[in-house]
Amino acid sequence: MMFRLSEVLNPSAIEEITSSLDKAPWQDGKITAGWQVRDAKNNEQVPTEAPELGRPRDIVTDALMRHPAFMMAARPKFIMPALFSRYETGMTYGDHIDDPIMMGHRTDLSLTLFLTDPDDYDGGELIIETASGTEAVKLAAGDAVLYPSTSIHRVDPVQSGTRLVAVTWIRSFIRDAGAREILLDLDMTRQALFRQYGPTRECDLLAKTVANLTRCWGDD
Repeated sequence: MMFRLSEVLNPSAIEEITSSLDKAPWQDGKITAGWQVRDAKNNEQVPTEAPELGRPRDIVTDALMRHPAFMMAARPKFIMPALFSRYETGMTYGDHIDDPIMMGHRTDLSLTLFLTDPDDYDGGELIIETASGTEAVKLAAGDAVLYPSTSIHRVDPVQSGTRLVAVTWIRSFIRDAGAREILLDLDMTRQALFRQYGPTRECDLLAKTVANLTRCWGDD
């Protein structure tokens, strides 16, 4: 299941990140690519050891942890430190699958956080394969898309302008994607009922169900 996250970052946070990245060194993204996709990857990344990366990574992680929809959809156990990628005119990243293990953690979910508005570049859509076909994603600056790390995906060539994104990966407390979706549906229903009716017995029972299913399915 793909899930759009609105307003993960506000304009001031985006400005702080991009200001730091303007001072950072950039390197060929092929350096971090596996052998199978090295020829398909044509972008630039900030080296993971660059000191300019510290503050932007903290901003992204803190923003995600404060975002209620992200917390409900991902139920994160571990969030990888973000990578920052830049695509100039002609750059692309062909079909690939994300590594199953990163930093000793299983990757259950992938997240792309957009740092430039769609009007700032032509092309550059994130294309994600799903059971019902492909989905093209190109969101406003500050918005993000969360999707299963089991998905083949690519970035179409940028025709003009600059595409700047943060990408990260999440290990979830709930390993099974279907179970995560069930918990998300229950939580969204519980919140909708609470907004409409306030505290009720039904909301309490839904909270109990979410908590107990989390105990059953939780991967600690």
